[in-house]
Amino acid sequence: MEKLLIFDFDGVVVDSLDLYEGTVRQCLEEIGQPIVRNREDFLELFEDNFYESLVKKGVDLHAFMEASADILARANFDEMKPFYNLIPVLEKLQTNNILLIISSSGSQDIRNILASFNLSEFFRDVLGSDTNLSKKEKILHALNKYPISSEQTYYIGDTTGDIKEAKTAGVNTIAVTWGWHTREKLAHAHPDYFIDSPDELLKI
Repeated sequence: MEKLLIFDFDGVVVDSLDLYEGTVRQCLEEIGQPIVRNREDFLELFEDNFYESLVKKGVDLHAFMEASADILARANFDEMKPFYNLIPVLEKLQTNNILLIISSSGSQDIRNILASFNLSEFFRDVLGSDTNLSKKEKILHALNKYPISSEQTYYIGDTTGDIKEAKTAGVNTIAVTWGWHTREKLAHAHPDYFIDSPDELLKI
């Protein structure tokens, strides 16, 4: 039976932690709100929806988004690499399923990175921050667009925020342990599945 498989991008498809953290820090410094002092501070922002976390900490979201557009335009995306052992799994999964990306990053940036690593063919669509800042809303949009039930839909993420939003959207949740949050932290969000390597997706 065809399934809808929704992948987070950063930390699941590509190893982008250093670049993303550096970009967020730079944005916050540029708008005079340097709330990220270390990696722990950065990762804490992803315990819930990233943008909501910024607002809760008093960040001017409009100023942040304006700064990020300029900084991302100058970012060196060559610093990130895909998780290469995921690629053969994507090749198998896309044969009989619909694969999407839903992410807090910008859609065009994601498409450019996918193209640079020859990964574009695996994903039917990309829904980034320019589509909606809420991953829950983007998941619901995907459910409306594709004729697949929530019972046959799986969100694959690497942060507690991913898992929480996917759960509120009513879909199955798969937490990967090769991404940004540890297994211990992810456990607090109670995902339906844990996987330690990409090939475990084929078993699920």
